[in-house]
Amino acid sequence: MTQLSKQVLIIDATPMFREFLTEKLSEENIAVETARGHRDAVIKMTNNLPDLIVLDIADSIDDMQDFLEKKASNPNTVRIPMIISGPNIEKERAAALGRYGVAKYFTKPIKFDLFFESIGRILRAAFTMDITPCVLEIHLNKNIIFIEIAQGLNREKIALLKYKLSELMDKNRLDAPKVIVMLTDLSLSFVDGANLELLFDNILTDKRIDRKNVKVLSLDDFTREFISGHTEYFGVEVVTNLNTVLNSLVETGSETSVQDIISDQILSSTSSADDGSVEMRFYSDTGTADGEFDGSEEPEGKLDDDASGKPLSVAIVDDDAVVRQLLSLAFKTINAECEVFTSGTEFLQAAKTRKFSLIVLDIFMPGISGFDILKNLQQFGIKSPIIVYSQSAQRDLILQSLSLGAKTYIVKPQKPDFIIQKALEILNGKI
Repeated sequence: MTQLSKQVLIIDATPMFREFLTEKLSEENIAVETARGHRDAVIKMTNNLPDLIVLDIADSIDDMQDFLEKKASNPNTVRIPMIISGPNIEKERAAALGRYGVAKYFTKPIKFDLFFESIGRILRAAFTMDITPCVLEIHLNKNIIFIEIAQGLNREKIALLKYKLSELMDKNRLDAPKVIVMLTDLSLSFVDGANLELLFDNILTDKRIDRKNVKVLSLDDFTREFISGHTEYFGVEVVTNLNTVLNSLVETGSETSVQDIISDQILSSTSSADDGSVEMRFYSDTGTADGEFDGSEEPEGKLDDDASGKPLSVAIVDDDAVVRQLLSLAFKTINAECEVFTSGTEFLQAAKTRKFSLIVLDIFMPGISGFDILKNLQQFGIKSPIIVYSQSAQRDLILQSLSLGAKTYIVKPQKPDFIIQKALEILNGKI
């Protein structure tokens, strides 16, 4: 006899959250029922007696207080465990929800892996999870969607991408968005073919995204050959430099430079693509649980002036022009003065005569490497705190950077707000 599957009742979830959650639970042979509003929720909860209730709160938990009271007063439903996702609330308020059978309260946007870990514990079910390291970020400027992927291709994040894109287009009323997929950090082979196919299938699922409006920025031969030889992706173009992408998608005047486009069109995002029910960044990426700062929040506070009353100064050492401008703009928003350096030699010459409040340093640069710079700074007796911001996630390189005096190591790419928050923590003595 076939064992009956577990059942989950999802209440008041956003379309993106509801569809994604239903797909993931169905893959694990878990039945799903959905309800809208507290009356519908009470009826389905009482009739079905699910094994778990997932309640998604849009504005205030007070809106569902009547449902919670009815659940607690019914002897058949009082013991049904619940997971709630909602706005930030006081810890005391979250703890008080235990009387209604709430096992976990997730502050939005929730981290997908932590969320399913909680579901698995309650249902005694082991969810299949891809743990491939992967940074996947979505940015929106006007009608251009930027999708950045680094480190690897994670199937869980790729599956979530489909719903995040639809949610983003719905929210911003985009009928024919242009899409730039940035894969410059990835070097792939035939073993990655299935994941690469899943990525582009999910990007092109929504009919509002036309293939001719999708550009892929990649230096990888396999990626270019895979896309150009795939009949389903006819019209998708792979290019090798940012200038080509911008010229094909962004309308500019003849006197507009690439750096102006980067500043106006890419760095100055007109809408946050990270709003919504679920994070694209997981707990396994950051090590911070729900409700804690994880890089997607706005940094609080600003950098104070030093003892002399002068603004704090930041040295940005990176051979990548885009990174230099991105970080410069970010630090200027918190009243810091930035000085950029395109090489280690140039920076070390300046460091002999100038004192910096903070140094943001890339490891891989032509000529003098970041490791050599760190060694020289030690020899010079320079005590300025250092953030290493580099593309490698290799453990030995991270440990070497920290052993040479870096305060922290951040893997590219990250949002500017995340870098700023780390700078605040370092300068305020938290790291």
